[in-house]
Amino acid sequence: MLVMFVGTDRTETAVNPSQVTFVSSVRDGTRIRFGEGRSVTVTEPIAEVLDTLNRALRPHD
Repeated sequence: MLVMFVGTDRTETAVNPSQVTFVSSVRDGTRIRFGEGRSVTVTEPIAEVLDTLNRALRPHD
């Protein structure tokens, strides 16, 4: 499942929650990191990003 965020350049950004390795707060918003040095910075606050990623990873009824 992919989740959508808004990138700092105002484009929609799709993220696969199962590939996220680290999430941190930065000046421009929230940085989502993946393996192999890849990352994306989104405008949503870290609490919202974590909530969205966690909801996507939960088993669906």
